Amino acid sequence: MTTPTRVLVLNSGSSSVKYQLLDMRDSSRLAMGLVERIGEQTSRLEHTCVMSGETREQDGPIADHDAALKAVAGELSRDGVGLDSPELAAIGHRVVHGGMFFTEPTLIDDAVLTEIERLIPVAPLHNPANLTGVRTAKALRPDLPQVAVFDTAFHTTMPESAARYAIDPRIADRHRIRRYGFHGTSHAYVSRRTAKLLGKDPSEVNVIVLHLGNGASASAVEKGRCVDTSMGLTPLEGLVMGTRSGDLDPAVIFHLARVGGMSMDEIDGLLNKRSGLFGLCGDNDMREIRRRVDEGDEEAALAFDIYIHRLKKYIGAYFAVLGRVDAVAFTAGVGENAAAVREAAIAGLEPLGLVVDGGLNAARGREPRLISPASARVAVAVVPTDEELEIATQTYELVGKKS
Repeated sequence: MTTPTRVLVLNSGSSSVKYQLLDMRDSSRLAMGLVERIGEQTSRLEHTCVMSGETREQDGPIADHDAALKAVAGELSRDGVGLDSPELAAIGHRVVHGGMFFTEPTLIDDAVLTEIERLIPVAPLHNPANLTGVRTAKALRPDLPQVAVFDTAFHTTMPESAARYAIDPRIADRHRIRRYGFHGTSHAYVSRRTAKLLGKDPSEVNVIVLHLGNGASASAVEKGRCVDTSMGLTPLEGLVMGTRSGDLDPAVIFHLARVGGMSMDEIDGLLNKRSGLFGLCGDNDMREIRRRVDEGDEEAALAFDIYIHRLKKYIGAYFAVLGRVDAVAFTAGVGENAAAVREAAIAGLEPLGLVVDGGLNAARGREPRLISPASARVAVAVVPTDEELEIATQTYELVGKKS
């Protein structure tokens, strides 16, 4: 009997489902796609069969996640790699918040679903959608192992001195208030790939990972283990992001409520959806912001400078946390593609051993690469993230151990 080697990775958002089907014999992609605007009349499914190179699109209403996943299953079946395939070993699910209970990939059963549900108050935008995806997938293939891979898991190695807020610990524990961190699958993958790029084992390397997308986070990774990260109880803390403010004085919230007359929901919407780069200059696309900067737009220039200032602060802070840094790695949409961001973030940090080679930085590529000169004391790298591969790898390893 042939051993199943394929893993379907599902990332269920509030109104979308991203998916990839991988063959873990060589980590190759067989198919991938995106369902967006679920629940609207303008729903859209874009599916690519990597094996044939064919891309197909469906436009029209998709009522809910159940309908979305059934549509995905239909597209996979058309390619001969459907959910009923005996070669499918498991389905791996991205789950954003695992709290302190889930520190590694976990086979999903009723008790696990209950615990993920209990964490909804600290991840109200993400965990409900993740749960919907899990439940629908289980209904479609109840016999198949379903594995949860948690965004927070990689950060559970942080010491209490980094994970605790300076508030009454009894109140904090009662309400599960602590710094959890997010983007963990990306930070884990990129820190390991950076070590490989340097020709070393992860246990020998200290890396600062900068995951810069619309959401952005930094982490300090010491010998393969996270010891600090910029996001906290929620993904709002830390770096300036596309629409999120990142760090700010908590008294701003009290001020907006008492003096500005804003409700908690209004403040939540302001800080999460109408702040960051978007709040500062009306754009959250770094390409558009850089175009405006190059044309002399002062509003965009200030937004860019604030973004870089916060980034530099975290780089410097994590040098202090780690003591010795072997590499700084840029990843995700902005980190991988915005040479101007990388150059500006490193500029002036030469005393820390950080230098960027202009030519190497300007060159584009899909493979991990160094953008620092060979003489640099600390390597600066661009390492494309691959969260789907990380989820698939962790899922397949777990299923293999259990079988």
